[in-house]
Amino acid sequence: MKKLLIAAAVASAVIAPMTAEAAKTSVSYGMRLEPPGLDPRTGAAAAISRITLYNIFEGLTRIDIDGNVQPALAKSWTVSPDGLVYTFKLEEGVKFHDGSDFDSSDVKYTFEENAAENSVNKRKGRFTNIASIETPDAATVILTLKEPRGDFLAQLGESTAVIVDPESDGSNATKPVGTGPYKLVRWIKGDSVKLAMADTYRDKANLKIKTATFRFINDDAARMATLLTGDLDFTSVPNETLEQFTLTGQFRIIEGTTNGETILSTNNKSEALSKLKVRQAIAHAINRQEIIDGAMFGYGTPIGSHFAPHHPDYVDLTGTYPYDPEKSKALLAEAGYPNGLELSLKLPPVDDYARKGGQIVASQLNKAGFKINIENVDWPKWLDEVYKKKNYDLSIVSHVEPMDISIYSRKGYYFNYENPELDKVINAAQVALSPAVKTAKLQEAQKMIAEDAVNGFLFQLAAVQVVRKGLNGVWPNWHLFVTDIARMSWED
Repeated sequence: MKKLLIAAAVASAVIAPMTAEAAKTSVSYGMRLEPPGLDPRTGAAAAISRITLYNIFEGLTRIDIDGNVQPALAKSWTVSPDGLVYTFKLEEGVKFHDGSDFDSSDVKYTFEENAAENSVNKRKGRFTNIASIETPDAATVILTLKEPRGDFLAQLGESTAVIVDPESDGSNATKPVGTGPYKLVRWIKGDSVKLAMADTYRDKANLKIKTATFRFINDDAARMATLLTGDLDFTSVPNETLEQFTLTGQFRIIEGTTNGETILSTNNKSEALSKLKVRQAIAHAINRQEIIDGAMFGYGTPIGSHFAPHHPDYVDLTGTYPYDPEKSKALLAEAGYPNGLELSLKLPPVDDYARKGGQIVASQLNKAGFKINIENVDWPKWLDEVYKKKNYDLSIVSHVEPMDISIYSRKGYYFNYENPELDKVINAAQVALSPAVKTAKLQEAQKMIAEDAVNGFLFQLAAVQVVRKGLNGVWPNWHLFVTDIARMSWED
C-alpha cells in the first residue's frame, strides 16, 4: 500500500507541479510532530522552536546558517574583560505583533520571569545566573552575571531566551505575540500552523517569503506523497526512500549534521540501573553501527558520550565499552543478575531512531542476557511519565539542544544522575574564559560521563532533507532546531 501511494504521488507530481506564483512567495514545511504549544520558553519539544524561533519570536542574538552569532533585537554589544558584564544596544522602532513597542523593559521582564521561582523555562539556570539587569534607557540593557559564561551570546539566540511582551505573555502558548517577521494566522490542531508576514516587522521589504505553512504529517508515506504532489516544499523523509525523489527531477537532497545526541536514556536511580556494572553491561551490549544501518539506513555518526562529533572539542569515546555481549552477560552476573534482568523500554513516537532503533536495541540487549519489554507511548505520555515523573527504566530519544552536556549536572533531570565531581568539571567549563581551559574541561566531562555509562550513547542524528529545487536558504546543518523562513527565497 505504501509503495502504491508513493508511486501515485510520483506520477501526480509530474503532471501537476506547483504554480510559479505560489512558489515565489510561500513555503510549506512537513513536520512529523505537532508542538504541544507555541511558547518556546516553556516547552521541551523541539517542534515548538521549529515553528516559532526567528519566525514569530526573536532573542537579543540569533544563530545564522553557518552557526555563528549575529545581532537580532540587540544590534551591538560589549563584554567586560572579566566576562561578567554585557552591555546591549537594542534595535529601535521595533514593535510586537499586537502593535506595542519593544524596549529594554521587555528584556528585563522576560529574563526576570525566566529566572522566577515558578519558572518552567528549561534553561532557567542561565537566567538565575544573572545578578542584575539594568535598563538605563529604552535602548540599553546591561546584564551582570554571577559567573562568566563563555557561550552566553550564543545561548541568548536559543529558543529559551526569546523576548516576550508582558501584556501578551500569558497566552503565548496558543496565541504567540513576538517581534519576528511572521505572525500566527491560524493553528488547526492535528493539521497545520500557518504564518504570514507581520505588518509590524521592521524589515518587511527584504522578506521574499510572505506566508509559511507547517504541516503535521507523522506518517512517513503520507508525508512523502504530500511532498511529491507539490503540497510540501521541503521535509525529512525516511532515509531508505531518498532515491524516490530523484525520479521527478524536482528535488535536491541536502545532507548535514545536527546537535541531536541519540541516547538510550537510563534511569540511574532505579534499583538495578543504579549499579555501574549493570550500566556497563548495557554499554557492552550495544552495537552502534547495527542501529545506524538498521534504523537510519547508514545516516548517523556513532558516539561514546554526550557530545556532537562535529564540535572541535569532541573526543571519540566509542571504544570505552566496546561491543561484547559475553562481557555484558558476565557483568550482569557480577551485578547479581545471573539469570538476566527484566527492564522496560518506553519509546516515543519517532519511527526511525526510536521505534525501529528501539527494536534493534531491545534485540541486542536480549542477546546479552536482558529481558526488554517495549512500550510505545505518545509524546504527551512520554513527557509526563519519562521526562517529568521519571517513571521508566530505559527510553530512546535524541537530545537536540546545542552544547547540552550540562544537563548531566542539572538537579532533578530525568536521568536521575548525580555526580558532584562532574558538576565541578562542567561548571569549570562554563565559566572558563580561556579556550584551552574550556576544551580541557569539556573533554574531561565527556570521559567521566562515558566511563560512568550514565546512558547508552548511540549516534549523532544526521540532518537529511528533501528540498524542492529553486528554494534557497534551507539550513543544511541544524545548529538549532530552526526553520529560518525569513532568510529563504525562491529563484526567479
